[in-house]
Parts: sequence; structure tokens; C-alpha cells
Amino acid sequence: MTFRKRLQYFLVKRLNISNKSALSFILEGKVKINGLPIFENMVINLGDSVIFEEQILQEGKEFFYVAFYKPRGIETTLNRDIQDNLKDILPFKEDLFPVGRLDKESEGLLILTNDGRVFDKTLRSEHQTEKEYVVKVNREIDENFIQNMSEGINILGKITLPCRVEKIDDCSFRIILVQGINRQIRRMCYKLDYEVLQLIRLRIGDVKLGELKPFEFRYYKP
Repeated sequence: MTFRKRLQYFLVKRLNISNKSALSFILEGKVKINGLPIFENMVINLGDSVIFEEQILQEGKEFFYVAFYKPRGIETTLNRDIQDNLKDILPFKEDLFPVGRLDKESEGLLILTNDGRVFDKTLRSEHQTEKEYVVKVNREIDENFIQNMSEGINILGKITLPCRVEKIDDCSFRIILVQGINRQIRRMCYKLDYEVLQLIRLRIGDVKLGELKPFEFRYYKP
């Protein structure tokens, strides 16, 4: 999903010139990145415009970033062959893809974008992106539940990473994860003999659900 290339390498391939010539053009300021002359080799991205002596080598791609409230009952898939798919309810003319998943019975924040860098940054575990949820379960929560959820539970053959869990009321809690195991919260609760009745994602990293209601969205800048 990621497009990152050294400017020198990009010029060699696009202009069919030698490495020496490409570097010379850069050092002489003959190449402009996003309208500015560049005097050193650098990494360029898909969104950067690249111009060499008034010749457009790459037009900058416009990126879109959307915070969307996925309602309950919608599958996080763009495949129209699947019933209740995401594609059928999205109002955007741009081709945007979801960053991560939110299972059909869950609701809340879903990030949509055409920028693969956001996908990589959010989902690769080394980035440790926080995801915050509010969860309602079928019976009263006790301290043992909070402790077990916080310290980790064995699901799918592995112990979940420690996380932050805070009781909201008798049957509701807030949880912040940095993992993305499929249906993780539901599986954790099930292991403790609890059933999830409602699960809402409030935040992914710095992007918050805010005042959005089901089907509503807003554009944002990362």
C-alpha cells in the first residue's frame, strides 16, 4: 500500500537517465517537489508533485481522510456481493477504503481513506496505535473482571497484551487496546462468562468519533 521512493531513483526510471545525471539535476535545483526547487536527494511519496524543467513527472494525488460512524448491522467490506456491505451505504464519490475492521454487531468510528500510509501506521503493531471503546455487557461487572481484562486473557492461543480498562457503571466499561485481534473484546468477555450487548468504538489514535451519529461522517486532516 505504501509508495516511497528516492527522488534520484525516481528520476532515473522516469527520464531513463544515469544515476549521475539524476543527482546532478537535483543538486542544480532543476527538480521541483510540490512547487519548490530541491537541492538534495530525498524520499518522495505518491502525494508529491514532481516537476523537472517544467515537465510534470508526477501529479500530486489528493488524499482524503474521513471519520465515519459505522452503524450496527453493517459489514466492514467493500464487496457488494456480501449482504449489508459498507460500499452500499457510503456517500463518497472518491474510492476510499476502511482502515481496520469493526465487526457487524459493533458500531462507531471507522477511518476511511485513499492514503495507504495511514493504513500502515494504524495497523502495524509496532506503531502501538490506541483504540478506545465503550462496552456494555449482560451482567454486573466486578473488580475481578476489570483486573483480568486489564492484565490479559488467553484467546486464540495467545495472551492479550495488557490494556487500560475503566468501569463506567454496573454493566459498562471503557477499554483502550493497542492490539487488533479479530473480535478481541467480545472474545475476552466471553472467556470471563460475559456477553457483549453493545460495543462502540470512540477513538483510533488521535481521531475521535466525537458527536457523530450512525451514518454520519466528517473529513479531517491527520
